[in-house]
Amino acid sequence: MPPMPDIQLAALAPIGFAGFGAIVVLMGEVLLSRRQRFLGRPVSDAWIGSVLAFVSVFFLVLSAVASMQAYSLGYALVFNPDNPMIRIDRFASFGITLVALASALSCLLSVAYLATLRINHGEYYALLLLATSGMMLLIASTDLITVFLGFELMSIPLYALAGFDRSRVRSNESALKYFLVGAFASAILLYGMALLYGATGHTDFNGLRAALDFGSPLALAGLALVLVGFAFKVAAVPFHQWAPDVYEGAPTSVTAYMSVTVKVAAFAALLRLLGSAVGPAPENLSGVLWGLAAATLLLGNLMAVVQQNVKRLLAYSSIAHAGYVLMGLVSGTEGGQAAVLFYLLAYVFMNLGAFAVIVALARDGQDFDRISDFAGLSRTRPGLAGLMTLFMLSLAGIPPTAGFFAKFYIFSAAVDAGYLWLTVIAVLTTVVSVYYYLRLPVAMYMQEPSDEVPRAETSTGETLVLAVCAAGVVFFGIFPSHAPGMLSGIRALDWARESVAFLF
Repeated sequence: MPPMPDIQLAALAPIGFAGFGAIVVLMGEVLLSRRQRFLGRPVSDAWIGSVLAFVSVFFLVLSAVASMQAYSLGYALVFNPDNPMIRIDRFASFGITLVALASALSCLLSVAYLATLRINHGEYYALLLLATSGMMLLIASTDLITVFLGFELMSIPLYALAGFDRSRVRSNESALKYFLVGAFASAILLYGMALLYGATGHTDFNGLRAALDFGSPLALAGLALVLVGFAFKVAAVPFHQWAPDVYEGAPTSVTAYMSVTVKVAAFAALLRLLGSAVGPAPENLSGVLWGLAAATLLLGNLMAVVQQNVKRLLAYSSIAHAGYVLMGLVSGTEGGQAAVLFYLLAYVFMNLGAFAVIVALARDGQDFDRISDFAGLSRTRPGLAGLMTLFMLSLAGIPPTAGFFAKFYIFSAAVDAGYLWLTVIAVLTTVVSVYYYLRLPVAMYMQEPSDEVPRAETSTGETLVLAVCAAGVVFFGIFPSHAPGMLSGIRALDWARESVAFLF
């Protein structure tokens, strides 16, 4: 009888908490919906949804705590050392904690918004937790098989979330487009993985790195198709077509969640794949990444200029930010990879905060998502106008915000690696982005209020999300590396550098 493998169950803890939370939420909705009253108060669908949202936040906090504890160990936890498909090291812990934080904030952001749409149901939070567990699995994967499983576990719940507002045609349309494009991308990704297996005889990253021959047409074709599959997920040009329509049509709380968590998970997985499975890339692969980054920067920023819908503007902005992150991958250095992680950290706070403002303005199920709707907002909702201005400045990379240092570290890594022309393109497109980001502050502070009146109050969950995002944008804009005094333990840039060391 063969000996039992040395299983490390702690490696599954962050993913397991999110997955188990989804089961608890589903069972909780079934049990609570059968009751007329609970603790002396009437049970309504909105009340059940609110309770299950906080249950979801509880399990996501457990995932984040388990991930941070794994980070503090300083060594990797491998579920099965004899077949290392899942690895919780400092790199995985950084990405999982970021995804768990963004998902928890998205749950809080969703409660009041979904209640106004009359769709605050428990399955929403179960789908969100399932998608989050898929993202965590994707980040922790060190084998092509678990990478694909993570992609599918992430994507399938997102298709349902994009069409969660079934009464609206735009939501249904966005779900169908996302499903069709996502299925196509998954097929390409799987075919590329099959070719890599055929060329190397391995699916684990260590085996791939040892056997990968860049002179083999089969291996190069497989690697190219895998990159295409990842490019679809991060909305890199020319695989970006789905993003504007899906961002606009999906419920805004779903768009906020997708816009940050999918990018963090997909880029973290791509970073591990390139660092651990591919190793030092040949010149032609660096050229492909260079072209993807340049095209994504140009199209994302130029198309955002002509948008009148804020959600579509932020969709093209998201495409442009994928280009900036790709610059860190092009550099191929530890400094560039650390800059990628710091950029993703800053992106979570500034992009989620921008969508949180749109959610907080929604009234009676109607989104205030056109630039004209923001006219005169400084007079009707001065607090939200100030926060939106802060998030726009950070997305544009204006100091002293987190977005400024995120771009600074990315640009510095590209210059140090010798990619001067790519940096020039990035700087020029950043100048373009300042124009369309400042359109909102101009409308809010220099135009008369529109006829449409936004919601007058902000829910507790929305206030908390806005406060956390604003604090993150300001704090990491002033102290990107080391904080003074009692906050000296917060070392974002050092965390990023320590994390990427585990890729090699």
